[in-house]
Amino acid sequence: MAEFNKLPKSLKKTIRYIMQDTDMNKLHEIEKVLIRTIKKRKETLKKETS
Repeated sequence: MAEFNKLPKSLKKTIRYIMQDTDMNKLHEIEKVLIRTIKKRKETLKKETS
């Protein structure tokens, strides 16, 4: 739980939303967006370090 408390407020709200209020369709959409965004950010960071 200590790790959760260190997260940015917006991410905590997103996690709470996912845990409490999402249905299956919204959950799939959120998952797609998060995966796509994380992959894009990783690619950007790899390019910067190369």
